[in-house]
Amino acid sequence: MARWPGILWNHRNYLIIILTPLLFLPLPLVIPGPEARCGFAIILMALYWCTECMPLAVTALLPVVLFPMMGIMKAGEVCVEYLKDSNMLFIGGLLVAIAVEQWKLHKRIAIRVLLIVGVRPALLMMGFMMVSAFLSMWISNTATTAMMLPIAQAVLDQLRDTEARADERELQAPGEDNHAFELDTKQNKVDVTDEKDEVTKTKLDADKRKREGIEPVAGSLEARREERAQRYGLLTKGMSLSVCYSASIGGTATLTGTTPNLILKGQVDKIFPENGDIINFASWFAFSFPNMLIMLVLSWLWLQFLFMGANMKKSFGCGASSDRDKEAYAVMREEHRKLGGISFAEGAVLTIFTLLVVLWFTREPGFMDGWATVLFNKGGEFVSDGTIAILMSMLFFVIPSQIPRLRGYGVDEEGKQIRAPSTLLNWQMVHERMPWNIILLLGGGFALAAGSEKSGLSKWLGESLAPLKSIPAFAITVLLCLLIATFTECSSNTATTTLFLPILASMATAIEIHPLYVMMPCTIAASFAFMLPVATPPNAIAFSFGNLKVMDMVKAGFMLNIIGIVTVNLGINTWGYAMFKMDTFPQWANITHT
Repeated sequence: MARWPGILWNHRNYLIIILTPLLFLPLPLVIPGPEARCGFAIILMALYWCTECMPLAVTALLPVVLFPMMGIMKAGEVCVEYLKDSNMLFIGGLLVAIAVEQWKLHKRIAIRVLLIVGVRPALLMMGFMMVSAFLSMWISNTATTAMMLPIAQAVLDQLRDTEARADERELQAPGEDNHAFELDTKQNKVDVTDEKDEVTKTKLDADKRKREGIEPVAGSLEARREERAQRYGLLTKGMSLSVCYSASIGGTATLTGTTPNLILKGQVDKIFPENGDIINFASWFAFSFPNMLIMLVLSWLWLQFLFMGANMKKSFGCGASSDRDKEAYAVMREEHRKLGGISFAEGAVLTIFTLLVVLWFTREPGFMDGWATVLFNKGGEFVSDGTIAILMSMLFFVIPSQIPRLRGYGVDEEGKQIRAPSTLLNWQMVHERMPWNIILLLGGGFALAAGSEKSGLSKWLGESLAPLKSIPAFAITVLLCLLIATFTECSSNTATTTLFLPILASMATAIEIHPLYVMMPCTIAASFAFMLPVATPPNAIAFSFGNLKVMDMVKAGFMLNIIGIVTVNLGINTWGYAMFKMDTFPQWANITHT
């Protein structure tokens, strides 16, 4: 009998896949109508997504099977939902991110910023958070975290080691020579001593002093070593969490920064087709970027307090010795030197990236006609953000990675002469790094929204939620953000937004409040998965890097969740309220459901 629980646990995925549809089968059988059949499909997908008994992308394909077989939608109508304009925007944004990573442009930007902010712990944490947030606006949160944490670890190790050597110098007897601590400035080398070597050296020095009759300062070096180990242990934890948290926070600032943002745009365009492109790159950035900055500052203050204490003067002055600063600074300077001068490929990628962002911002800025309106969109919405993303990303497959020259480009691995340079990207690179599963996830969300609309489930849900009209709108938004921020700790943020956004849209139209008033804060709240190592890949990377315990992440993440919910609700009730005219129920939302 004792073996049965283990056997069941090992086969839990198979049991969930088989038993879930059987348990909920009475729903479409007892309650007639397409609403119940669509509800059955959504419940099935929700449980599969939450438990991950099947790959998320495979679960996202269930509407292709279930909706036609249940008579909800025709197969052709369902399949069309899997490749919308939002998918093209996602693909274009990822191609840019792949090019940036391929030519290590993100690492050059990161190290350059860190060289500017310096190596004092408080400023160092600020620098890492700023760089991580900025990079995650354009490349994946996971890639940002994976790149930044080793740099942070190297700098902290150097700070700790140089402080250890400085402590030993200070406690050394007058007139005693110690050539082991001399800095070789000519060759610009940094002597990195690990903690075991430090303890061994301390014991040897103590024995030497004892033989020579020199009285040591009782316990001073040992006390400093213990205090330093404890302080840098906390600093390592705080720095690791600051990188992964700021990567998640930064992803909320741009439309392509994280998948839930694109899901929101796709769902709004699907459910409210007459919305007039209310969510585009410029409008999203105008709302989310200030929110991101406020949250980043508050998160930095919270992590400072939690891991470095309330004494900001001590935090800013930690490691104030010039030798310590110089040696830790040398680590980053050496990393920057290894990158060499900026190459033609890096310059080309940076130019394309900059041009893409400028075109996104000026396509439809809102306060004036953009270039797309003047040139292409006079008769309708012909050119979108997805059009620009695909156009600019195609240039990566056209522009060479080196300046063309007549004498060739050396030889390849097989010894053959290379007569033409490779382009900035090739399809093999894209195929290896493109997360194709996310495209299917996006499509599955759009198919669910279409099925809910076609079956009448959205209308039924809206009518059921009508009593919420008596509750103040801001209270509804706060409660929903809390719900989604909690739900996303145990489920993918992509799956969370896919499931909740159609329901939120139905609720908003039923109680006649602006749909974006609830949909935008909840979309951003889906990225607030800060409390558990398994919540996001960046959390998992930081957990393994920073010698963290689960309770460390829970304590830090719980307060960050509260900070995030307060910040996003502050934003939607101030500048967001004015930007999107939240005080009126929009006509485009009313027409859709009449």
